Amino acid sequence: MKEILREIGMIARALDSISNIEFKEVELTKGQYLYLVRIVEHPGIIQEKLAEMIKVDRTTAARAIQKLELQGFVEKKDDDTNRKIKRLFATEKGMQAYPLLKREGEHSDSVALAGLSEEEADMLFQLLQRVRHNIEVDWEFVKKGNKRAY
Repeated sequence: MKEILREIGMIARALDSISNIEFKEVELTKGQYLYLVRIVEHPGIIQEKLAEMIKVDRTTAARAIQKLELQGFVEKKDDDTNRKIKRLFATEKGMQAYPLLKREGEHSDSVALAGLSEEEADMLFQLLQRVRHNIEVDWEFVKKGNKRAY
């Protein structure tokens, strides 16, 4: 069996490391950019949905969001109909950082897909989506306290 997940892991860690270094100039570290990008692209998202999108637990998301709030990148606002719900929005500072984050993402995509035809890139995207969907089943299962059978 090919070590596909190791390759995916190495790619993810390399890109994360690059981003953490490059985003120091806008004071974003340790994956915070992932949260900010999703909040900008999904204004009013709730913390639980954001955690699900990024595939982290709620505690990890809460810490990252709290730090982004303290740094002035995001703010929480009350939901119009349910006071218990807090919606996340990018501040002006967050919106100003977003174009850099978007450009970096587009550049990384371009570098990663160099030498692939459009059809190959489309196929890779579709295959990776299938892999992610497969993993999401286990992620949900384990997240609920269950143990996988190996």
